[in-house]
Amino acid sequence: MQPFALNYARPAAESEVTAPYAYDTGLQLNVLSDGRIAAHDHALLREFGTTTSTAGSKTHFDD
Repeated sequence: MQPFALNYARPAAESEVTAPYAYDTGLQLNVLSDGRIAAHDHALLREFGTTTSTAGSKTHFDD
């Protein structure tokens, strides 16, 4: 028997946008190339809306 959800599940669409931040496993936060925490950059948050991490669940935010 196949679970009901598998009849309707679809892979997540890949984003074509490259974020200017990366996940830091030590801090467990997204950081900019200069080492600053991405969630503290207000201009970045206005442009992207969030700094969603791709390290785990896409519902977790670094704010």
